[in-house]
Amino acid sequence: MYIINMEGFILKNLLLSLLLIAPLLASAQTVSESYVEGEDYDLITPPVRTANPDKIEVVEFFWYGCHHCFNFEPIIVAWKKTLAADVDFRGSPAMWAPLMELHAQAFYTAEVLGVLDTMNPVLFQAMNVDGKKLQSEAEIQQLFVANGVAAEAFTKAFESFGVSSQVKQAAARARAAKINGTPSLMVDGKYNISTRKAGSQADMLKVADFLVEKERKERAAKQGS
Repeated sequence: MYIINMEGFILKNLLLSLLLIAPLLASAQTVSESYVEGEDYDLITPPVRTANPDKIEVVEFFWYGCHHCFNFEPIIVAWKKTLAADVDFRGSPAMWAPLMELHAQAFYTAEVLGVLDTMNPVLFQAMNVDGKKLQSEAEIQQLFVANGVAAEAFTKAFESFGVSSQVKQAAARARAAKINGTPSLMVDGKYNISTRKAGSQADMLKVADFLVEKERKERAAKQGS
């Protein structure tokens, strides 16, 4: 039976988070940098529909088997805590292979069961530290059960129509955003940010802060006109 060493996982990533979050916190408070479309980020045409038009939405496209996403996870978790009330953040599994669809099912199963905060580090560590491929429902179920989820509850959620629908929506969302790698960020369905364009994972978040503020100002201007 596999049980994640949560203390070890947290300690392993704590230094990385502390080293990188300080400049991110500063940039979240004062966005003074200027970034250029086509050089630092890409415009998505046509825009992707967001879940709540009243909020500025930031979506992270990721895969549990992506080591870059694994390294990004503690940074993005810390960054989310800096976001203002008018910003919604959500993860969206990327899929370009059948196995990734299985992992997307795991993500939405955890979300449906209300254990996403627990299972995200479990799934990341299983694939990136422990070398597990997670190639079957049974293998994924073992992780959930080992971390307090009843087998019956897991199976019911994993095989549900609701989870299947969310997986399909995530696949369509990634296609519409034209992502070609992970991790990637999408701001308000209009802008795609990649490490290749931004320069680094820390810079991805600086560009995201810039675009969130850009969208905030544009909305305020429309309301004032």
